[in-house]
Amino acid sequence: MLPKLKICRQICLVLTLGPMKLFIILILFPVHALFCQMSTGQKEIENILKTQVNLWNRGDVPGFMEYYEKSEDLKFIGKNGITSGWKATLQRYLSTYPDQETMGNLTFDIKEIDITAGKTAWILGKWQLVRPKKGDVGGYFTILMKKIKGRWLIVRDHTS
Repeated sequence: MLPKLKICRQICLVLTLGPMKLFIILILFPVHALFCQMSTGQKEIENILKTQVNLWNRGDVPGFMEYYEKSEDLKFIGKNGITSGWKATLQRYLSTYPDQETMGNLTFDIKEIDITAGKTAWILGKWQLVRPKKGDVGGYFTILMKKIKGRWLIVRDHTS
């Protein structure tokens, strides 16, 4: 009879918490956890983009590409059309930017990071290459990233 009494007391305690306390326990705690997860994901993505800028500015295109999914499903969309696959995208970068002078100094201005369900993220930003001898270029990009085996990786890159 004693265990049943404990269960009854626990049920009564929950029922007497009142609607506000129940709201906090049932709604706000899970929402808070979700926002914390999104904040962490956003910081991870911001750090990846900063790392990519640093790698690019050192002339390390293969290092820059380490944050793209190494898959034939990867798509890069630019002014000349669609490039499919990680190797083809790497080759596109290497042929378009054959030297440090052409690569210039890259900057990103991130306008928005929208994380969906903690597994995918849309990133909208502005890019610029400062190239004193070749002329500056820039534009906008939309990137789709997915969390794959614990890492945020670019799976779609539309740059114009």
